[in-house]
Amino acid sequence: MTFSIVGHCARTGMAGVAITTSSIAVGSRCPHVRAGAGAVTTQNVTDPSIGPEVLALLADGLAAPQAVARVMEGRAHAEYRQVAAVDLSGRVAHVTGSEILGTYAVASGAGCVAAGNLLATTGVPAAMIASFEAGGVTHLAERLLAALEAGIAAGGEEGPTHSAALLVAHEQSWPLVDLRVDWTEDCPGRALRALWRDYELQMNDYSLRALNPAAAPSYGVPGDE
Repeated sequence: MTFSIVGHCARTGMAGVAITTSSIAVGSRCPHVRAGAGAVTTQNVTDPSIGPEVLALLADGLAAPQAVARVMEGRAHAEYRQVAAVDLSGRVAHVTGSEILGTYAVASGAGCVAAGNLLATTGVPAAMIASFEAGGVTHLAERLLAALEAGIAAGGEEGPTHSAALLVAHEQSWPLVDLRVDWTEDCPGRALRALWRDYELQMNDYSLRALNPAAAPSYGVPGDE
């Protein structure tokens, strides 16, 4: 009921996730990022604790394959989980349990891995990887979102999707990008694109306000001089 891509930008050191699903508020439980560690998605029948556990091991220096293997080995109900991760060296890992729903597939590329279940076609993850790798030097959030859109264009999920999220970590303890569409009857990918279009223009301003308010631009609200 979900498809996603996790990716790393070797140029900037960013790591992030783009994801969409048929259920509500996918951003609240499936994508996870951490500065100095990497990015993880945990999906299908989701266990939200998997992402932070993998990220903690990545932050301790384990490579993505070792971190995912350690978290998932012998784990209760692992057969219901689909997990994908990338570390800050661009190494990727993924696990798909035996009880994954519907048509599922995984594809990986340079610094990225895409995974999905209940897919319209097994070609969805490969389409996402091709888009991500073609992204060149564009911002990681843009590359992830474009990859998600490529997955939608390739057929996406078997049924309608209703929520989506875009999450990117960089240098600070908080995400550089944390955008969510928690529910829509329309395409959440299009709604996420509109959010990113507006947020990108203000993204660096919000970071500057946290780090050096005196140097930040005005807030643009009534009463702000």
